Amino acid sequence: MGLAGALVGYSATAGLAIPGRRHPVVQAVLGTTVAVATRVPLGLHGAAGRSGLALGVRTAAAVVAAVSMTTVIPAVRSGMVARELPEPGWKWLSVQIPLGTVWSEETMYRGALGMVAQDAFGPTVGNLLQASAFGLSHVVDARGAGEPVVGTVLVTGAAGWVFGRLAARSGSLLAPMLAHLAINEAGAVAAMVLQRTGPRRTLPR
Repeated sequence: MGLAGALVGYSATAGLAIPGRRHPVVQAVLGTTVAVATRVPLGLHGAAGRSGLALGVRTAAAVVAAVSMTTVIPAVRSGMVARELPEPGWKWLSVQIPLGTVWSEETMYRGALGMVAQDAFGPTVGNLLQASAFGLSHVVDARGAGEPVVGTVLVTGAAGWVFGRLAARSGSLLAPMLAHLAINEAGAVAAMVLQRTGPRRTLPR
């Protein structure tokens, strides 16, 4: 419970003007440090790594296909066109999402918190705890983007639960990492492509 509270508390500082707070390398190093400190197996090599890679690739392919299909829905297209996108786009896709979001969040939530919570409370409650903390960690971002807070917490919490199940099933963080990466990258690319034909607003560098 203490680690869950610490991670949610740390997420609340995202809106503060702390130098380097949102830098992707800082986030990646923090996630790695938390995972190492808790001594949890990440399953990035050997049989676990191969299992995680296989499951992750299959899941990622399904995610990309699903995102592609949703872009034909008018409401989804409108939301993507109106979405504010970070600049430059190449940095967002190649650095911010993989390191600052996927690696840092998976090592902290599915890695460190997920393993510690499951050891303490069992697989079901442990996964629910990490998923709940993951959902709550997006409150500040939801407010900053003007998105519904409750809806954001529920959706990201559900995603965290699925990511936790992927990690448990494969014994590797590669599976949830690839699924997480596919969701964020596919959504980002879809928004960038759709906005080529219409006006868009951008965030400052």
